[in-house]
Amino acid sequence: MSKVIKILGTGCPNCKTTVALVTEVVHEHHIEAEIIKVEDIMDIMQYNVLSTPAVVVDEEIKIKGRVPSKEELLEILS
Repeated sequence: MSKVIKILGTGCPNCKTTVALVTEVVHEHHIEAEIIKVEDIMDIMQYNVLSTPAVVVDEEIKIKGRVPSKEELLEILS
């Protein structure tokens, strides 16, 4: 079953880095997932996230306020 991964962030350098890392991990490990970048502040606020970037997997907040490592992302997505 395909995962839905949302990266919440307004476009700061850390948010862009997080998008790149998530994309790399998904492709390198052949994880079936849809990656969605959420930049609209009103959409981000619906998740009650005060600091970005945040990674949401299947509507569950997994990481917020920091850039995760590739190893951490792999663990979350596997």
